[in-house]
Amino acid sequence: MKGFLNLLVLLALVPSLLALGPRLKTERPGPVVLLLDAEAVREEARAQGKSLLEVLKAYRAQGVEGVAFSEHLVKGWVDQGALLYRPGSELQAEGLPARKGWYYLQGEAWLVDLLEKAYALPTHRLGPWLGFPLDVQAFPAFYPLEEVRAAKAEGFYVAVRPINQRYRLLDPGLPLVPKEADAVVFAGLEALGYPQRLEEAKALVPVPVALIEGTPQPGFQAFQEKGVLRLFSLRYEWQLTLSPEEAADKYVLAARERGHQLLYLRPYPYPEDTARFLKRLQEGLTASGIPLGVPSPRDFAPSPLRHAAWVGVLAGLGLLALGLPVYGPWVAFLLFLLALGYAGSQGGALLAALVFPVLGFLGPRNGLWMWLRALGYALAGAVFLSALGSSPATVLGLSPFKGVSLTLLVPPLLVAYSFLEKDFKEALTRLYLHPLRLGEVALGGLALGLLLLALLRRGNDAPLVPELELKLRSLLQDVMVRPRFKEVFGHALFPIALLLPWPRYLQNGLLFLASLGMASILNTFSHFHTPLPISFFRVVNGALLGVLLGLLGVILVRRLRAWWSG
Repeated sequence: MKGFLNLLVLLALVPSLLALGPRLKTERPGPVVLLLDAEAVREEARAQGKSLLEVLKAYRAQGVEGVAFSEHLVKGWVDQGALLYRPGSELQAEGLPARKGWYYLQGEAWLVDLLEKAYALPTHRLGPWLGFPLDVQAFPAFYPLEEVRAAKAEGFYVAVRPINQRYRLLDPGLPLVPKEADAVVFAGLEALGYPQRLEEAKALVPVPVALIEGTPQPGFQAFQEKGVLRLFSLRYEWQLTLSPEEAADKYVLAARERGHQLLYLRPYPYPEDTARFLKRLQEGLTASGIPLGVPSPRDFAPSPLRHAAWVGVLAGLGLLALGLPVYGPWVAFLLFLLALGYAGSQGGALLAALVFPVLGFLGPRNGLWMWLRALGYALAGAVFLSALGSSPATVLGLSPFKGVSLTLLVPPLLVAYSFLEKDFKEALTRLYLHPLRLGEVALGGLALGLLLLALLRRGNDAPLVPELELKLRSLLQDVMVRPRFKEVFGHALFPIALLLPWPRYLQNGLLFLASLGMASILNTFSHFHTPLPISFFRVVNGALLGVLLGLLGVILVRRLRAWWSG
């Protein structure tokens, strides 16, 4: 029966691999555009006595072909001198019939005319003054339209950043998204029109929208049909703590390993640092084979062949049911219900992530062949997971994989469960009567601590990542697709556990910890926004580096034992 199920796994791999073709075609890195924040450059332009466009042309020689215009606030126009702003009480003091408690604007005619029909508020015309019943200084007030048109005429890629505000009117006659715009990057923490007027806002956005990494914007998914571009930016406060080269490397990494197409830049305070930053950025993109150009939304139709992956997943579930020593079929059935009930439409992908890291541990402990078997099953599970879970929404990061924590928690627990004997009552009795040793307690605590650490350290922003590890990560990603430390650690434990004469309980403990590395492989592929080739090479690099370190560890332990034994 096991042979038949393994054959089904192998047969299901072929169509599942073919099903990944549409995703692979869309995941080729680039082209990317370097998108300069217009407001961050404006001060530089004033200091040089130049126009914004003149400064942008100078940046073009350094690879910058895009500019992002944020909507001004009314206060911003006042600060620039384009508007005058007076409370009604001051105008009354000057003898004008202004309304008490109102606020009045006067200035450039085109802007005042737009503001008169910009908000769902009554207005009051008083000669050249335009009055509002609320203080509108913090209200959004359009873009510097002449600069937008001039930048577009010069061939720049133009992005605009509209601001959502409950009083503003979503009128097609207003330039909330100027016709010159190539992309929309919503400003603030929510999409335009959220929450009640998303349908009105969608009609005003004819261009792709940018998905900003690390900045969830409620209402964004309503604009998905417009096309989505992934955008990467550094918080300026954080950027200033980094050297220009360090900051540039983070942008290159985002384009190479996470598929970002819009690289949103802000210059350093000193031009020399900005020049170093842009030089390193261009060198890194060139070395990674990522061209500069006009990005387009990545979309694909999932292949119907992906459904064949279900055959492989269910065959793997059958192998688990047969391989577990105690109540295997019941455990497999409960796992099936858990995956479907928790992840819904992603249940098949989650089931693959929970089952396949365990299968390699259910056979004989025949040295490094066991490691190869476990790695093979894990990679097969990664194929099934990717085939069933890949969709435009998951690849773009709009629908994150549901069950990421479970992929790191459940497989090691199943591996530990597999260590039970068939006569588990007698085994549990022996365990209960076993005299505890301090060393065994310490090893058990270490195992539980490492499992907890693996769960708490998910992601680059986890709170328990040591500074030394962050520096080592940075060094590794400069020379290769950086493997995950959990995988390196897990692979390294296989030779140590299987090639040295440990007591059974200690070998079980080492294999339990090694299972964290196998679970991490599926966890790696569950980050669908990472291109498949990057995830694959990350896993391969982790396996090779880990097993080499493990073999070195075997030599070290043997020599240490020989020394201790005299």
